[in-house]
Amino acid sequence: MITAALMMLQLSAASPETSPETAPVEHTLDAMHAAASVADGEAYFATFTPDARFIGTDAGERWSLPEFRAYAMPYFSQGKGWTYRQTARTVTIAPIECRCVAWFDEVLDNDAYGTTRGSGVLRLTDNGWKIEQYVLSFAVPNDKARAVVDAIKAD
Repeated sequence: MITAALMMLQLSAASPETSPETAPVEHTLDAMHAAASVADGEAYFATFTPDARFIGTDAGERWSLPEFRAYAMPYFSQGKGWTYRQTARTVTIAPIECRCVAWFDEVLDNDAYGTTRGSGVLRLTDNGWKIEQYVLSFAVPNDKARAVVDAIKAD
């Protein structure tokens, strides 16, 4: 019930650029974020294709779906999720005949990390739109980039 309520809340916050064609793609992304927020692992992983990739903020974080599930499910099973609130999103349906591929980028807000960015690709399957690849990255302001790069190089 809580998951459904959060999903509805996120759906009601859809970006002004939402069109009837992109709305189902946005619904999948909103459902993924809502499920993560309430630590609902089954609902979360149901938004991905079986051969999906999740690319995290660390250079070593390029996970297949089974690898990412193995990483995340122990957290989810303890009721620990993560909350990223979408503040802006652009979705593009590929201009191909099937209209079955979409890519997106979104600006997210997170209590621990502040402004982050998500981007990726979705594919239309027999079960609706599913995330094929999701990339989470930190949004580093240009005037802070040198300090961040220097801190990384220092390791």
